[in-house]
This record gives sequence, structure tokens and C-alpha cells, in this order.
Amino acid sequence: MTMNRYIFLLTRVQPRVRQISFRNAAASVADLSQPRRIIPMYGDGRTLTIISNRNFSSSSSRPPDTSLFVPVDIKSEFSGDGTVGVELTQPLDKSELLKALNKFYKRKEMQKLASEHGLDARLFHQAFISFRKYVLETETLGADLHITLSDICCGAGHIDDIYPYFMRHAKQIFPMLDCMDDLRKISDLRVPANWYPEARAIQRKVIFHAGPTNSGKTYHAIQRYLEAKSAVYCGPLKLLAHEIFEKSNNAGVPCDLVTGEERSFVDADGKPSNHVACTIEMCSVTNPYEVAVIDEIQMIRDPSRGWAWTRALLGLCANEIHVCGEAAAECFVRELMYTTGEEVEVRSYERLTPFSLMDHAVESLDNLQPGDCIVCFSKNDIYSISRQVEARGLECAVIYGSLPPGTKLSQAKKFNDPVDPCKILVATDAIGMGLNLSIRRIIFNSLLKPSVNEKGEKDMDTISTSQALQIAGRAGRFSSAFREGEVTTMHRDDLPMLKEIMSRPVDPVEMAGLHPTAEQIEMFAYHLPEATLSNLIEIFVSLSQVDGLYFVCNIEDFKFLADMIQHIPLNLRSRYVFCTAPINKKQPFVCTTFLKFARQFSRDEPLTFDWVCRHVGWPLVPPKNIKDLVHLEAVHDVLDLYLWLSYRFMDMFPDANRVRDIQRELDDIIQAGVHNITRLIRATEAHGSENLAEPQMQASGQARRRPRGTPGPLVVDAGGVGSLSSRLVQEGRLTRELLQQLQREWSQGAQPGRTMGKQAKGSMAKGKAAKKKPK
Repeated sequence: MTMNRYIFLLTRVQPRVRQISFRNAAASVADLSQPRRIIPMYGDGRTLTIISNRNFSSSSSRPPDTSLFVPVDIKSEFSGDGTVGVELTQPLDKSELLKALNKFYKRKEMQKLASEHGLDARLFHQAFISFRKYVLETETLGADLHITLSDICCGAGHIDDIYPYFMRHAKQIFPMLDCMDDLRKISDLRVPANWYPEARAIQRKVIFHAGPTNSGKTYHAIQRYLEAKSAVYCGPLKLLAHEIFEKSNNAGVPCDLVTGEERSFVDADGKPSNHVACTIEMCSVTNPYEVAVIDEIQMIRDPSRGWAWTRALLGLCANEIHVCGEAAAECFVRELMYTTGEEVEVRSYERLTPFSLMDHAVESLDNLQPGDCIVCFSKNDIYSISRQVEARGLECAVIYGSLPPGTKLSQAKKFNDPVDPCKILVATDAIGMGLNLSIRRIIFNSLLKPSVNEKGEKDMDTISTSQALQIAGRAGRFSSAFREGEVTTMHRDDLPMLKEIMSRPVDPVEMAGLHPTAEQIEMFAYHLPEATLSNLIEIFVSLSQVDGLYFVCNIEDFKFLADMIQHIPLNLRSRYVFCTAPINKKQPFVCTTFLKFARQFSRDEPLTFDWVCRHVGWPLVPPKNIKDLVHLEAVHDVLDLYLWLSYRFMDMFPDANRVRDIQRELDDIIQAGVHNITRLIRATEAHGSENLAEPQMQASGQARRRPRGTPGPLVVDAGGVGSLSSRLVQEGRLTRELLQQLQREWSQGAQPGRTMGKQAKGSMAKGKAAKKKPK
């Protein structure tokens, strides 16, 4: 066999290897003991062979999580055989019958045989309890079962003769046992590239624009977007999609805007333009384009939203796919595109303006300078810091995640305006993307960020290198007033940690997210008609098979909404759509209104403008305190939810335009409240509210209650008037050194029952001695 013939046959047998260089053919023939990837990387025919330990075509199926299998109730029905069994034998002795059944249960041979048919120890026990109850409580059993049990009780039959009837009953209460093979096929997610036949039908060119923030990578991709005859931009935020929408139309290129809550068409008659800017979840994988731009590709590993980037990268029908993001995603994008047989061209960019890490911390708000941005990771810190800044006679702008987009833009414009006296910005990591800000210095108030673990519980984690660089990169941007940026911390003890974090290499992207589709869940429901949607999605994830490139995204929010509306009669497709709605489950008012929306929808009664106004209490008044402001933000989220549903169920949510009008008015009210945030904080403190940021959560049953005796978060107010820490210091009960030590211990994760260190005890003792010493 010639070498050319061998290579031809190899490519036919392994269709994933689309291109093999003759230069590497000998290596391919010589050593096939390890999985190799021969990926075209260079224009001159050279290739890079990657040896990987990933299992890409694993057909092994892990055992299902049987704790998710909920037994189906079986209604006792009168046997069609009537009393034939009794007439042919005799009535069954319940005590003897119970002994026989228990003896069957203890038979190891029966347990082993049942496990071979899908009944593990857990299911075997549950099935036996149900079968025993059925046999003992049913007045008239079928003739065949009655005769078999009678023979066993009389010594004429073997105890193992019960097994066929037991398995028949087990498959009735656990219907998934009969269709396990079908369920495994439906939940097989190992080749997601094949889900998009339109994209596989064309040979796409993938161009990766790799670089840090403020390197011009997205700018160059957008230039190609504007030059194309047709194009789509896919971004992670509404603000980014809106920015491209405006930039495109200002450049004379008609462009439509598509987000979950908004559709804006340039054409008066609603005819789609050739260009569209959308949030990534809303991109079409069936419409053909000349160019597609996928922004922030590193978010493909996001545990909640990563599936949207995977869908866009694998499914967009465009001749050119321009991918923008961190260089840490470069190798993974190559690897992913290898599975589709598509080449990747990499264009690397360097940061246009430098930023430096300072050698000293700010330490006090008295040392703030124009152009400073203080980054916090909680609303409590936002409110506390902003008040202290304004107490020093400085105006500040405030930006955090739950603010409406219009309010964020208004605050950004106020901060950027060289004429406006506002020169300080207090913000969360929401500034990391989507806003153009003129920042000279980024100041991290803390390096601990709240996160939600797999169980849905709140944790405190140190920010990652990627997050630190994303935020720090906002300082000294190319188009801003400050051509060079600086980065530091508020507290001296945090600076070494920040330097260590930013010195690490960014963790490479290694996996992409996937999420079950509505069609897959509907096929599951066909086999398991009695299962709830929450249970269906759990079983799907339990049985799902993915290769080493993918993971199944977090489904906790989906399950939360599914359980919330389970009692409401909805068809499966509508129920699935409701459960994919992007709502903040931490807001009780939003969750309650979501429930009302679903209930009204189930009655087939349209949710009119008047109905919505009545339930949100419109018209609303300006906020008098922080609690009012948080409520207004929740109402804004509710109106967003209405608009989101109106594009999925237009006939049931008919007044989208009128709702959008009052949402704009509400945005203005919130902007005025944020502008006067210091006054709101004072009003809130006057009423003695302990938690400014989450007044609604305190009343919510969703908030996880802290057990008595476990430590709460240590909030250190560096000099705020009336704070607990400052009062303790002034009274001599606590030294500033001890206060800083307590803060460090808490940041390292204080555990319940941990005793105070000797040094802390000594400092406390000194504090008490200082208190007693006469002046």
C-alpha cells in the first residue's frame, strides 16, 4: 500500500482529521499509541501535532444517579381476572405472604439479577417496598400472580418465581428502566458540532483576535463587520450590543438590535437589515452571514452562560467567524475548531496604553484623586464608600450590576464629563466590560468576591487573575483622558496579594459549556410523562455524556424556577420557556411577580398594560431611602421580564410598547435616586436599617439563614461616622491593629467555633487596660 493510499484511507476512517500534512505522515504511521491532533497552523503547510489525553469518542456510560428517579404512583385497579385466582387455589394468608416476600428481598441472587436490569440497591429497595404494599393491600390480584404466591406459601413453588412479577411492577413505578437506552441516546452530548448542519455544510474561516483589554482586538473585528455585506455581532451584554448598534448606524451601515427584551429595526416596516447586533443568547444559527463577530470568547467556560458561546462558535452560518477574547482561550478554540475541520488564524494584539501596579496602597479616602475608581464587590460597600467620599466634599458616580442600563450609562457619562465636578467612581466589577470610562487609577477595596457554589450557597472567593486583569485594564484606556493607568488597593495588607494574583498566568480555557435544548427535554418527557420538569432536567444531566472538551452548565436557576411553577398547569414547551427567563432569584418581588405571570398565562388571560401597572403599583414615586431604590430596581427587572416574555408569547403579553415607555420613566426615577444616593443612605441609617443593600432579602424565605453562633461578614468602615468599628476604637474597646487582624482572619475564611489567636487576645486585653487607665 502506498503512503498516499494509506493517508487517504486514514482520513476516511477518522473523519475528524480533515487535514494531514505529508510532512507529518510518517509520524502518524509510526506511532498511533496516543491520540494525536494534526492541526494546520501556518500558511506554508507546516502543522502542529498535539498529543492529548482527552477521550473524544468515549462510548462508556456512567451509571445514572438513581436518587433522581422518583417512583410513579400506581392506582390499584380491579383485576380483569376477577376472583379466578382465589377459585383455583385459596385465599392468601397475609402473614405467610409477608414472610415469603421478605425472604425474596433478602435473596442476593435476586438483587444481583435485578441490578443487571437497572435496579441498583436504592431502586431495588424502593421497588420492593412498593411491590410488597401492592401485594398485601390489593384486594384482588391477577390470577397468575395469585396462583404463584399461593404455590410459594404452600411449598409447591420457589421463592424466585416472584421475580418476573416484581420486575414488572418495578418498571411500572420506574418507567425509565424500560427506556434507559433511549434516554441515554437523547442525552448524548458528545458531538455538539453535529447539531448545526447548516454550519457544517460550509467551510468557515475562523479568525481569533487575541489580546488583553484595551488592545484594539474588538475594534479590528468590528471594522471587518462594517465592511461586510451582511454580518452579526454577538456580545455578552445589552450595553455592548447597543454600542455596536449605534456605532454601525452612525457609520452609515443599517443595523438592527436584538436582545432578549428589545427588538429595534432600522427599516420603518420592520424589514430585517443585513447587519444585526445582538446579545449572544439571541444570535440566529440558521441565518447566513458573510461575517460574524463573537466577543469575549473566554466566557465559553462560564458555568451558567457558557453554552451560548459554544452554540455561537459551532453553529453560526458565516463565511468568516471573528472571535475576540483573552489569549488564554487561543489553544482551546483551535482544539474545538479541530473537531469541525476548520482552520484558525490568530491575530495577537498588545495593550495600547500601559498600566502599572503601584507600590503603595491608598489606605485612606483622604488620598483620593480625580479619575480614581474604587472597586467593591458588594452593594453594602458601594453605599458605605460613596457616603464617606461625599462626606469629604467629593462628588462620586455609582455603578453596580443591578442598575438599569440607562442609569449605568448616565453615571458613566457624568464621571467622564470633564466639566462635571464628579471625579470619583465607586463601582462593582460591572465596569469590567460594556462601559467606556475615563479612569486614571483602579483601587480595589477588597479582593474577596461573593460567589455561588454548585449547591447554590454563597461563598467568598479571592478574585481570579482573569477577573483582576479585566478590571485593572479599565485604567488608562486609549480613548480616555488618561493615557496611562495605575492599579492599587485601598488596604495595605491587600497589595501583596494583588501583586501575586496579577503576576500569575491566566488559567487557560479548557472546557466549553452545553445546555439541554427544549427539543431534547420534550423527547425525555415523551418517555417519562409523569416526571416534573425539574426532575426531567436532573435525569438528563445525570445520564448525559460529554467528551473532554465540554461540560453541562449549571442548571440550579432553571430548577429553581421549574419547582416554583410546577403546580401551575402549563404545557411543557411553555414551562421550559418560562424557566429560561433571565431573572434574579434573590429578589422576592421579582420571583413573586414571575409566579403571577405564569399563573395568569395558564388561565389563558392576556397580561395587559393595566394588569401590569396594578401589580407593580405604577405610577411609582422617587425613592426616599435605599430600600425604596432596591425596590425600584426590582420593578425594573419585572418590566424586563415582561418584555422578554412578550417576544416569546406575543399574544399573551400584548402591550410591550407601553411597558417599555413606563420602563424608560422608571429608569429616569432610578437615575435621580442614584444621583442622590448619599441622601438615601442617610435616610436609611436614620431608620436603623442594618443591611442597606439587601432589605428585600431579609424578608425573603429564599435567603439562607445563618445559624446562631456562626460569624457574619466583618464590615470595616475606615472612619465612617457612627459605624460600630469606629465607636469601638474610640471607646478603647478595640485597637486599630486588632481591627485589621480581625479583617485579615475573616478574609481567610473564619470558621464557626474558631478561637481567637493569642495575639488578638493580647490586643483585646491591652484595649481593656487602656479603657480602665485613668486619664
